[in-house]
Order: sequence, then structure tokens, then C-alpha cells
Amino acid sequence: PKTDIVFLKVHKSASSTVMNILFRFGETHNLTFAFPRGGGFQLYYPQHFLASFVQGFSPLSPRRFNILCHHMRFLQPEVQKVVPSSAVYFSILRNPVQLMESSFVYYKGASAFSRVRSLQEFLSQPHRYYSPASGDRHYARNLMTFDFGFNPDGDVSPERVQLMLKAIEASFDFLLISEYFDESMVLLKEMLCWDLDSVVSFPLNIRDSSTKSPLPDSVVEKLKAWNRLDWEIYTHFNRTFWERIERDIGRERMRREVKALRARQAELARTCLQGTGSVAPKDIKDSSLRPLQHGGARILGYNLKQGLDQELERTCRRLVTPELQYSSLLYKKQFPPAPP
Repeated sequence: PKTDIVFLKVHKSASSTVMNILFRFGETHNLTFAFPRGGGFQLYYPQHFLASFVQGFSPLSPRRFNILCHHMRFLQPEVQKVVPSSAVYFSILRNPVQLMESSFVYYKGASAFSRVRSLQEFLSQPHRYYSPASGDRHYARNLMTFDFGFNPDGDVSPERVQLMLKAIEASFDFLLISEYFDESMVLLKEMLCWDLDSVVSFPLNIRDSSTKSPLPDSVVEKLKAWNRLDWEIYTHFNRTFWERIERDIGRERMRREVKALRARQAELARTCLQGTGSVAPKDIKDSSLRPLQHGGARILGYNLKQGLDQELERTCRRLVTPELQYSSLLYKKQFPPAPP
């Protein structure tokens, strides 16, 4: 199994669920994480990543970490200073239409969104509300492009787009697609030589469907045009994703693997969870399992069954521990506080 990993955690793309998978794998195999300095949750995002943002990094003794997966704005020469040269690089993408709809609800306080009532209103005159000079502009335009380290207001000429796609391909071994999450997990398992249980997960950091509403076609077209760079990234890597599956796994085996993954997930859900799945924040009984609530979204969580034996309780708890709590727990393990 591969143990040196860089995961670019792209916003609002099921990346918290992938992070949980990496946290569990790292904890099980006693791997080290490149944590933000001081135990924060983001690597000084939205600045471009620097090696000095990592707790325990020193240019004098270049210590390498196994897994880099906290939010960052990608800059490969700096990333290479903190992980072994053998590291596998991957990320996950989401359809920019749904991504922006999610971003609008989640980052409602962002300067571009704060003065409008709806996404439609924003898209009717985006330049009236959006300023390329504002520090949080990336939440409102080409968010994936920004996370990969490029300019979200950049030129959309075919030549520039090709350069960007080539640069991403040169840096990353593969990109997953959140709309095909189960297929992505099978591909991840294949590329990293992991076993099935290592890529099983319950969806984390998802929002209640009451805040979601379907978008009219006219809005969808405006969204694609406004997020043109993201759209180019997504359509290109969605295509190469399926080409890779055809080449490395084959559709027939992919179907079998997805079936096995879903069966194992269902089995774990029956074993671990009270009720049928995720619940509203107010219904989560164990406060340590309550996810951070943000913007206008209601982020769902889980209740564990009572009376599980110790080993099973631990397995189940890790599957549903929200990102911030899990990150803190692993940070304290890796950097134990000095005794008084």
C-alpha cells in the first residue's frame, strides 16, 4: 500500500469524506501528517502554500511527512519540501454548477454574495457584486481553478486553458470525480493498492436537502460561462477519469467493485448507526460528533448505536468523526502537549 500522499482538498467536492478516509488510514498505519502550524485546520488558505506553514517543518532538517491533506492553495515546489519524492498526488473535482450553488449557500458571507438574495440575482450582473481585488473573491468564481493555484480571473483562451490542464496533469497522478464517488473510491483503492475497508466511508460535511433547489437551465448556462475555467478543468478530467477506468480496471470489474463497496458500506451503516443515516445537527446526541455549522447550510451528522464493543465502537466512531474534531485528535497524538 502506498503511504506517501498529497491530497489537494478542493472546496465543496466531497473532499471532507476523502479526508476522513486519509485520516483513518494514516492513524491505522501510524503515519505522520503535515498539519497546519499550531494545529489549525487550513494551511493559511487562501495564500499559496508554503512549506513553512507546516508544524514541525524546518528548512535546516528537512523532515518529510507522509500525508498532506488539509486545505491549501496548491504550489508544488513548496509541497515537495514537506513530502517524500515518491508521494502520490491526487485531488477530487465536482461539477462547477453544483459546486457554485453549494459555495453560494456555504459562503453566503463572502463579499461577492453578501448583497444578493439569490444566486440568480448574482448571476444577472456578477460584475456588479464581484471584485477581482477582494481577498475572498475565489469563493464566487472558478473555485477549483483557484485551489489548484491558478488565477480565477485568468484568460479563457484555448491556449491558456491547455497550459493549465497540462500543468495539472504534470503535477497530479489522478483526479477523482465527486459525482461518481463510489467509482472514485474504487479507482483510489486501485491506484494506492489499498484494501476495501480503507476506502469505505459515510458522507461527511453534507448539507440538509432543504437548502438545495434545482437551478433553471438559463442559470446553469450562466454558471458555466462565469466559471469557464472550472468548467474546462471538470470536463477534461471527467473524460480522462473514465478513460483511466476503461484502461486500468474495465467497466465490468468496476461494476463488481462498486457493488462490493456499497454492500460493505450498508453493512457498516447497519452495524454502527442509529436509524437509517445522517441526522440534523440538533438531533446529534454526542456533541463531539457534531460538525461545524457554516453559512446558510445545515450540516448533517450521525448518531452511533449504543452498546457496541470497544473495538467496533472505535471503528464506527472514526467513520463519523467530523473533520475538525478528527484533525485535532490526530494533531495531539502527533504533537503531544508537553507535561506541565
